[in-house]
Amino acid sequence: MKNKHGKHRSMKTTHHAPVVVLFLAVLLSGCSGSRSNDQQGPPPAPVTAYNVEPGGAVYDEEYPATVIALNQVEVRPEVTGYITNIWFSDGQRVRKDAKLYSIDQRQYRAAYDQALANLNVAKANQAKTQQDVDRYTALSKDDAVARQTFEHALADLQAARMQVAAAQAAVQSCETNLRYAVIVAPFDCTVGISQVKLGSAVTAGQTLLNTVSSDDPMAADIAVDEKQIGRFERLLHDSTAKADSTFRLVLPDRTVYPFPGRISLLDRAVDPQTGTLRVRLVFPNPQGALKSGLTCDLRVRSFSPGNSVLIPFRAVAEQMGEYSVFLVSGERVSQRRITLGVRIRDKVVVTQGLHPGDRVVTEGVQRLRDNALVAVNLAGAGQAADSVQGK
Repeated sequence: MKNKHGKHRSMKTTHHAPVVVLFLAVLLSGCSGSRSNDQQGPPPAPVTAYNVEPGGAVYDEEYPATVIALNQVEVRPEVTGYITNIWFSDGQRVRKDAKLYSIDQRQYRAAYDQALANLNVAKANQAKTQQDVDRYTALSKDDAVARQTFEHALADLQAARMQVAAAQAAVQSCETNLRYAVIVAPFDCTVGISQVKLGSAVTAGQTLLNTVSSDDPMAADIAVDEKQIGRFERLLHDSTAKADSTFRLVLPDRTVYPFPGRISLLDRAVDPQTGTLRVRLVFPNPQGALKSGLTCDLRVRSFSPGNSVLIPFRAVAEQMGEYSVFLVSGERVSQRRITLGVRIRDKVVVTQGLHPGDRVVTEGVQRLRDNALVAVNLAGAGQAADSVQGK
């Protein structure tokens, strides 16, 4: 029995051994395959690269501008009265000192005549007092006149002289009022639409009669960021920028004004609220096309040097106000922070962070992360142009 039992046990063990071995082999094979797949990782991301080469660019930048007159004055009367004459037509160009309005002069003429008569009376009294002083002076040498009488005569002469001075001042005042009754153009200008009619009552210093402004040349004001002040300072002193087409106006109908301008001045201070500085440019206006208050755009022709680094703008990634690109190195990419300059159509100038010879990813940027494995599409790689022209 024992031997028979042992024989049966031995036969049972021999029957199940191949099944156990097969199960362990399959299990080990599965584990090995799982580890192999984990080590392989995700496939390379397909991307398109751009070879960075130095190049130059000519481009235009536009700034909102407002046309203003270099000289503009609100005309108000300096005397009170009624308008008796209007010497111009609305919109007329007039020369300096040309008559614009006349105010009733009768009361001012009468006041002037009266002041002139008072002056003549004061001068006559002064002459009489002067004679008395001369006579008392001669008598005083011989002690033929009382000292007090002589001193009173001198005092009367001093008073007479002061009365003459006062009368002269009154004459000048009345003469000024009489002159102000005729209002003239302060400079060569174009006259606006009259705000008063014949017979209108006007008050000195209050009633607006008209607004006049110079019209050739005209000015255009723009606001530039404080970071660009140095650039416009250089343009102010650049003689070529005063003669060529560096500055052009684009009118509201998008036509380009035919006459180039020049920088006249930079304002004295930066606006602390906006961080901008006002820059004024001057444009000739022989045909009167530019009107005060016109809203247009100033187009500034700019140049980047021939060694500028330009890349497609689509290669740039932005996060929290910072810009970066992905550089291709071998089969992997690395993220690098850059500083951008001006954008020129579909390209942008990189001022810091890139060098000639770098390869940046232009297609597939959104799927990338630092040190990611990539497959570069060489057929789509581009070269930087030697020169780019853009608006």
